[in-house]
Parts: sequence; structure tokens; C-alpha cells
Amino acid sequence: MCGIVGIVSQNPVNQQIYDALTVLQHRGQDAAGMVTSDGRKLHLRKGNGLVRDVFHQQHMVRLVGNFGIGHVRYPTAGSSSSAEAQPMYVNSPYGITLAHNGNLTNADSLQADLFREDLRHVNTGSDSEVLLNVFAHELQQLHAHAPEPEDVFAAVRGVHERCRGAYAAVSMIIGVGIVAFRDPFGIRPLVFGKRAGENGDEYMIASESVALDILGFELVRDVAPGECIYVTNDGQLHTRVCAERTQLSPCIFEYVYLSRPDSIIDRVSVYKSRLRMGEHLAGRILERFPDGKHDIDVVIPIPDTGRTAALPLSHQLNVKYREGFIKNRYIGRTFIMPGQSQRQHSVRQKLNVIELEFKGKNVLLVDDSIVRGTTIKQIIQMAREAGARKVYMASAAPAVRYPNVYGIDMPTPDEFVAHNRTEAQVGELIGADMLIYQQIDDLIMSAREGNAGIVNFDCSVFDGKYVTGDIDDGYLERLSLHRSDEMKKRRDAEISNDSTVIELHNHA
Repeated sequence: MCGIVGIVSQNPVNQQIYDALTVLQHRGQDAAGMVTSDGRKLHLRKGNGLVRDVFHQQHMVRLVGNFGIGHVRYPTAGSSSSAEAQPMYVNSPYGITLAHNGNLTNADSLQADLFREDLRHVNTGSDSEVLLNVFAHELQQLHAHAPEPEDVFAAVRGVHERCRGAYAAVSMIIGVGIVAFRDPFGIRPLVFGKRAGENGDEYMIASESVALDILGFELVRDVAPGECIYVTNDGQLHTRVCAERTQLSPCIFEYVYLSRPDSIIDRVSVYKSRLRMGEHLAGRILERFPDGKHDIDVVIPIPDTGRTAALPLSHQLNVKYREGFIKNRYIGRTFIMPGQSQRQHSVRQKLNVIELEFKGKNVLLVDDSIVRGTTIKQIIQMAREAGARKVYMASAAPAVRYPNVYGIDMPTPDEFVAHNRTEAQVGELIGADMLIYQQIDDLIMSAREGNAGIVNFDCSVFDGKYVTGDIDDGYLERLSLHRSDEMKKRRDAEISNDSTVIELHNHA
């Protein structure tokens, strides 16, 4: 769930990339990075922390050039070491940098092949470094002194043939241009836009359309599954689908939670899809009461992502909509925090209750999804402490039961509150008087309505069906061991706390 951006402009891009990364900050709060080029040299700054913490005035001054790429990270594969902050770099051929959103599911075998057959060494645990080296090797095999569009497309075709999983990537080749590509299933989002410059069109590639909006770029379209976008340094645009078989199967969790509501993902308004989720959920709630006659006094969303679904839901139920929680904006997203104790501690820091909206009322709380259950259990307890008579809980997404292998660091199955539990059992565990989940068919309808051309969604976190077809129990077991809270603690203990120095990375 990282955020990526690439810009080819006629003016310095450092501030533009900074602004875009700030808008994409919700996609990764662990690290940030930017690399620019003046045509002769690359200029890099990256490190752990938010965009505002990584880039200071002295860094921005050094990031010269009219071309550049940027990245905000939230770690899945690899570790949270500053050495794994992106963009990453290889000097051969040409000098290439790359930023990546997603996860390669065959990263281990690719890394072995890179060392044994391609004679390339990967020094981190990041699958993004693997992807970069595969792309670099495919380019090097062409032996082109100055790569033409056909060379770039051939290299990306080689990447698609070798790599499995989810990858939306943007790369910069020094003296050549910017290359972006999306995996053949289009799992992770990627869009591109253009704007008129003084001497021709300028181009931008980003994870979400909102990043284009704030810089005045017009959204051209989404990058198609398996497609390569190549923009030369002089602003010439070249595009081609470079995969034999493609199928648009975007991650449906982008619409539930990951993307900003003001973004358009694969021609679907995220905001509109969340409104439709609320409408469908209202029908599901009415089914749970005899003759559809409920006793709900007020609908209260869990800010922020619960708001959009809660509003049409309240209209459908003919119940007052009220804000019952005030959010502290300076607390990060709790479900991706590294440890259970940290997540528990942060909930009461994150939300404060408006007691008068709860006292003596039957309250329906609405959230986008329930993952671990840690957060919602405490929120329900807070509602009861505020005087609520009954607390009903509604989730705009179905029960999350399976790990996400495509770039969302959702926990191992045992850490999901819905794992091996019925809806009623989960409700009892989190302390709700009633729990209502969205139906998966209704969720799909909510997202697909905006684009009938979407053949399939990756709904693997809900149904365990992985669209790439290469995930088995053995893979999930290895992933579970790697992603557990205990393993994260162990890796973090091996990493220096000093995030200001980028050196060789020597921690597995």
C-alpha cells in the first residue's frame, strides 16, 4: 500500500513531487523518498518518517532537475529499515531508480535467479529491489547504447514474464526518461495525466488521481493491466500493453479503505462506491430486525472512513446521523501499527467521545471494515461508558478472514478477529449487541457500478481467492511466520534507530 509518483516537466520537479507525496501520505507513513535528475546526475533523498520529516529545505535545494520520481512507504515485504526506503538504485545499465507499490509473490525464487543466472546481488529484504534488478537485467540484455521505445517495451515484457504478484512501479532511467508499468492483473492502482507546458505537454504518473489534481494535471486514464508508459526526457509519450494475457482485477480494498475518497480508481469514484456500500448495508441491517422495524436511535460513523457509508445508511434507515467521535489527526492508522499493545494504546489517543450523542440511546456504529477487532472493541466500550443503552456495529466490508499477499500488511489469519468465527461470535467478542457485515456480492456491486468493464476484483481478504493463482497453503504459512508481530519485533530490534544515514543494509 505504498504511494508512487513520477513527473516529466519543463521546470524543477522537487516541489511538485513533494506536494504529490504529501497528498499520497495516507498510503505510507513509514518512509519517504525522492530522486531527481538534471540529465547527467541523480539526486536522492530518502529516510524514515513522514514527508515533512524527511525533506527539509537543505534537501530540497539539492534535488535539482526537471524529471523525478517519489515514494511513500508502508513496509510489507522486508523491514522498516531506512535502507529499504525507496526509490532504489542500480548503476547498470545507464543508472536506474525505481519506486514500487505492491508485493511480488515469487520474490524469493527471483532473488535466487538474479544471483545464480543474472549475476546480480540483492542486498535487502525488499521485493522492490528484486523488481528493480529484474527490470535492469532485462534492459541490459538488449545491449542498447540509447534505448528506444521498443527496447523499453521489450524489457517490461520480460518483467511481466518473470514476476508474479502485484506491482505498480515507476522508474527513471538517467538521460532517457521515466518508465511506469502495472502488473497484468492491475491489482494496485496507477494513473497518468498531462498538462500543457510552455514548450509542449508535461506528464505525471501516480498511485491516485488526487495527486494529479493538486498539481493541475488532467487525468488521461488509468494505466491498463500489463501496460508500460514511457515518457522521454523531451516529453514524448509512448504506451503499449506488454503482457500476453491481462485481466483487470483491482484490489477491492482500495475502495473500502486504502484510497482517498476524492480519487478515481479504474474509472470508479471511490466516494461514490462508498456511498453505495452504505445503501447496500442499510438493506442488510433491516433484514436483521423483525419486519424491518429497528430500534436504532442514531447512526454514528467511526471517523474518517466510516463517514461516507454511514450517511446514506442513516437516510435509508430514516435515523438521525450524528458525529459522536472527534479524531486526533496526529495519530496514525491503528490496524497497520506493528504491535497489539501499541494499537490498543493509540485508540483512546485517537478518538474522543461526545457523550451527549450516546447517553440513553441505541447507537449504530458504522466503520469501513473490521480487521483485528482491537480498535472497534475499545470504541464499543467507549460508547457504553458514554451511556449508550445498546451498541450495534455495522461494517461496510465483509468479514476479513484471509491475509493480503499483494501489498497490504494485514496480519496472519490467527490475528483476524473473524478467523474461524461466525458473525455472532465476532459480535460477542467485540462487545456489540449486534454485528452486521456487508455481503461480498453487495460490496462488488458497489464498486463495479462505476465501471462495468472490471471483469473481476481481488477480494482475497474476504474470500481467500487469489487472482494470480499462485498462492497455496505453504506460501500463506511462510507469509504468516514472516508477518507476525513477534517477527516484526525481532527484525526491528536488529535495525539501528538512526534513520538519518543510508548505508548498506545487512539485516535479513
